[in-house]
Amino acid sequence: MTVEEFKKKWRKELERDYPQTEIRAFFLLVFEECLGWNRWDVVIAPCRELKPSSVKKLEQILNRLKRGEPIQYVMGYTEFCGLRFKVSPDVLIPRFETEGLVQWVVQEQQGKKIKILDIGTGSGCIAISLAKVLDKAQVYAVDLSEQALAVARENAGENKVEVHFEKVDILNPSDDLGAVDVMVSNPPYVRLSERRLMHKNVLEYEPGLALYVEDDHPLIFYEKILAFAKKHLNKGGWIYFEINEFLKEELQKLMEYHQCKSIDFQKDEYGKWRMLKVGLG
Repeated sequence: MTVEEFKKKWRKELERDYPQTEIRAFFLLVFEECLGWNRWDVVIAPCRELKPSSVKKLEQILNRLKRGEPIQYVMGYTEFCGLRFKVSPDVLIPRFETEGLVQWVVQEQQGKKIKILDIGTGSGCIAISLAKVLDKAQVYAVDLSEQALAVARENAGENKVEVHFEKVDILNPSDDLGAVDVMVSNPPYVRLSERRLMHKNVLEYEPGLALYVEDDHPLIFYEKILAFAKKHLNKGGWIYFEINEFLKEELQKLMEYHQCKSIDFQKDEYGKWRMLKVGLG
């Protein structure tokens, strides 16, 4: 089978579920990762015969994509804040929108000698990205999942940063964690009723534990993190959250109820309310 023949097959079998731009991007990514070909190699060699072993490997990837498995899980990695992160079904796939949260923390905390805690670290993308840039900061990260922590530790090693990881259930945290200057969290915030709005590759493959909350208590993680912060956030410290764009008003009321100061919401690049920063009163 030639490159062009496989390209036509790739397009035909994926066009029902993916836009053409993604189909082409996936094709180029897979050829680069699996065969070591760059974009120019693909363009200039449409008639080049692929080895049977290469065709087999490419078809296995194609079949996984046809079933709706996210390309990041298929390839085993993704990019976030200019860094490469291993991902698996044990962790959420880092989103571009979350880069805005990291950038906000960096802009305000650059150059400061501080201790940062990332709550619900998953792949470690937030903590590791902060540790990479904030060279004077000590970065800690917690998660409930041992499997997620194993992925995060591997990512810290691959990106050559020091992050202190610990297994913690933020809904029932212990009191032996020390004080910190900054907390940052992208907690579960998708209501179960919002599942219908999500693509099947999220519904069927990404870990629900890190995504969903009950409709009757959608802010439970924010409440628990605030309670935790009252014991562990140093005076003058800040909490940075990623948020559900549909729950801004509810979060405003919750923060006011807890007498938070400087309640500051920010939009992402798509104009959606995605970030919140507060200090404790």
